[in-house]
Amino acid sequence: IVAALLAQLDEAKNVSVCCGETLERLELPDANVPSVRLWLASGACVDADLVVGADGARSLVRERCAIAAPERDTGQRAIVATVTTAIAHGRTARQCFLRSGPLALLPLTQPAGERSCSIVWSADESVAAELLALDDIAFARRLECASEHVLGDVEAVSRRLAFPLRPLHAASYVAPGVALIGDAAHVIHPLAGQGINLGLADVRVLVEELLGARSRGLALADAGLLARYQRRRRGDNALMLEAMEVLRRLYADRRPAVRLLRSLGVAAVDAAAPLKRLLMRRAAGLD
Repeated sequence: IVAALLAQLDEAKNVSVCCGETLERLELPDANVPSVRLWLASGACVDADLVVGADGARSLVRERCAIAAPERDTGQRAIVATVTTAIAHGRTARQCFLRSGPLALLPLTQPAGERSCSIVWSADESVAAELLALDDIAFARRLECASEHVLGDVEAVSRRLAFPLRPLHAASYVAPGVALIGDAAHVIHPLAGQGINLGLADVRVLVEELLGARSRGLALADAGLLARYQRRRRGDNALMLEAMEVLRRLYADRRPAVRLLRSLGVAAVDAAAPLKRLLMRRAAGLD
């Protein structure tokens, strides 16, 4: 995706790409400087009518704007790696809900064709530490058991990386001349793979507002434009973040009565095709 986007930027005559730069300082507009001013580590200074902070969970743009982003510690870490399996994935994503957290197997086409998967194994801290301490062979065996051998033997495992799962939500998505999108504005638990959908919805709405402002002759950083963007996105994102937290707690609860109700609820939704389609379209940002 990144390579495709960079290729498109290379063809755009009105875009300058500065790779490898780091933001050192950001000053918001005031009476003396009408635009956002950014100082880069290289010493360059850039003035911009609108800065879009799309720089991830540890957003420097958000930090430099002094926008609070409270985190919620789930007590879990996500282990990520690329694996090669004996059975082809058939371009199908799979997820297993385990006692310690969900395991996702996501289809890739490299390096071993349809036998390559990216895994995201969310686990309680103690379990994650145990999994990371295993050698590749022992980890592969644990992965086979956890996934119930749905793709057969795990034949190869790449280097494993892990990061803490701490959902966050920025107190504001905007500042004068600044808009936050994607993980810079919100970080969600990966159990339902909604992070990318929420980020793409942010982009769609921000673009709609920018095009509307241009058609009306308004500035790109018009306060009303930024307020509408925040109003359209922050509430929806907050609802999804809370829904994922409820699901995480629901699947972590091992009480028999809760497990029974959970299974009955999932079966009922699966049997109700119109409701299932509605939920799928909502999760994909199509409604």
